[in-house]
Amino acid sequence: MSHDRSSRLSPRRQRALHKAALELRIEQQRIDMLVESSRWREASSGIDAVWHGLMRFKVPLFAIGGVVLLRGARHPRSLLRLARRVASGALLLRRAQRLLGKR
Repeated sequence: MSHDRSSRLSPRRQRALHKAALELRIEQQRIDMLVESSRWREASSGIDAVWHGLMRFKVPLFAIGGVVLLRGARHPRSLLRLARRVASGALLLRRAQRLLGKR
């Protein structure tokens, strides 16, 4: 006779076993979340460092941005010329870094 083991258990015992299994599953999920959150913090630490570095200069950056916007509103062509020069400089810098093997 091969009966299912759970059919021989009382309903109270079945609930207790089911509860224990669920608690074990929840505990494993908590451990998994802790491990993944640690990995996430480690992976994003570089971005966080840059962000915090920028936040130190938040007020000066806003002030510079405001001056640039005011100047751009008064003289749009000079702002476009400046934007092109900055973009060209950034591209030139990136190509120079690649050429020199710094990346």
